[in-house]
Amino acid sequence: MKTIAPIFISFLLLMTFTSCETLQSDKTIKLAHGLDTNHPVHKAMIRMGEELDKNSKGKLKLEIYPNQQLGSERQCLELLQIGSLDMTKVSAAVMENFSPDMKVFGLPFIFKDREHTFNVLDGTIGKELLDGGQKYWLKGLGYYDAGSRSFYTKEKPIETPKDLEGLKIRVMESVTAMRMVTSLGGSPTPISSGELYTALQQGVVDGAENNPPTFYLSRHYEVCKYFSLDEHTTIPDVLIISTHLWETLSAQEKVWLQSAVNVSVEYQRKLWAKAELEALEAVKKAGVTVVKPDKTIFKNKVESIYESYKNDAQVYSLIKRIQESQ
Repeated sequence: MKTIAPIFISFLLLMTFTSCETLQSDKTIKLAHGLDTNHPVHKAMIRMGEELDKNSKGKLKLEIYPNQQLGSERQCLELLQIGSLDMTKVSAAVMENFSPDMKVFGLPFIFKDREHTFNVLDGTIGKELLDGGQKYWLKGLGYYDAGSRSFYTKEKPIETPKDLEGLKIRVMESVTAMRMVTSLGGSPTPISSGELYTALQQGVVDGAENNPPTFYLSRHYEVCKYFSLDEHTTIPDVLIISTHLWETLSAQEKVWLQSAVNVSVEYQRKLWAKAELEALEAVKKAGVTVVKPDKTIFKNKVESIYESYKNDAQVYSLIKRIQESQ
């Protein structure tokens, strides 16, 4: 017994240390976003968490905070930069404030159609832009489909740019978005998504611009009864991870996470296509007038924006590469 006891104690100590190492190797990744839990993006994140758990056999887990629980998109990016949050989903329009080259996605009518959009996002250009934020402690992992953004208003439909004159239109915190609305004749007003419903109700703004599912799920159709499908911009959502976390992951953990993201992206895009159709039908039933204006008139009105980037060699090069990839 005298010889067995020390061995038994050593065994227990070994098991204890092993258990501690196992616990320490398990990681929970905190992901925050500003959307409703019924949104295709949130559902895709749930799928990502399931895939991550399966890939890593429980060693990596995803903890999701929806509905701006941890702040606006801009605030979440700032939390990533200081390492207080691990992942977030933001519009590329907001991301441009942190990774300037992303502004190319906010240019009106930059993409020919949905196929062209995905070819760019999933190709060399998209990858370059995902990696471009790393010097700002922000690494992109993939693009969710956010459809095309269109105008919606309270008092009248937007059928030509002239209809925007004198109207205050909510835009994201994006210089590119503000320039676009200004070039079309409107008055851009940056407001966070969480404050927009009240701003519309109280007349702080006369309208806004977004995609059909967000228009529906945000219940903005209760205030704005006109939705104009001019589809002026096709700005993707971007999944971002803090480099503070990314650089602590092992090569295998990075593979597990990226694989889960890829599954999530594919799943979200399928959900999105269905959600767009359902959202338009739902808002029509709720009394919203949906109009389809001539896009050519809007496109011609914003051509000067492209020329204004000639002095920005990097962005102008991206513009040309995207246009030539059509």
